[in-house]
Amino acid sequence: MLIVPGLYNSGPDHWQTHWERELPNAERVDQQDWERPLLGDWTISLAEAVRQRPGAILVAHSLGCALVAHFAQVTGGRGVGGAMLVAPADVNREGPAGRLLVGFSPIPRQRLPFPSLVVASRNDPYVEIDRAEAFARGWGADFVDLGRAGHINVDSGHGPWTKGRTLLKGLIAQVTATRRL
Repeated sequence: MLIVPGLYNSGPDHWQTHWERELPNAERVDQQDWERPLLGDWTISLAEAVRQRPGAILVAHSLGCALVAHFAQVTGGRGVGGAMLVAPADVNREGPAGRLLVGFSPIPRQRLPFPSLVVASRNDPYVEIDRAEAFARGWGADFVDLGRAGHINVDSGHGPWTKGRTLLKGLIAQVTATRRL
């Protein structure tokens, strides 16, 4: 499993960090610059991590979801077993981080070549729920609406996020079944 954080990385109390510590074989994809993301650099880091862990499930948050979509477009998704895409940031949306995200725009909308799940919230300040659902449709991903869960991070009360672990188990079962076909 590869943990794919978004802008500014995921801090010590973020659910991604909990999962990295607690789940066997979970490893974070490190980026050279978490403060000023460059799509090319971030894609290279993800590609190298996938090369070292073929068949890995990607667990992405926020800008990390856009990175996974771009990675799949550039590489055809080679080496990825599946992806859980949580609170995908709308990089076209104006806001305080808008200038930093422009290099990730537009987000590719073609079908992802691996099983995937998008998890979104009705009051996420970085993406409207309808837009997140449209991403899921374009990517051919299953979609889960968590209701009013904010950006699904520490600020919205999602530390270890046990519900997310349950969703991840479902995705892992789907990936395992797909591999058997």
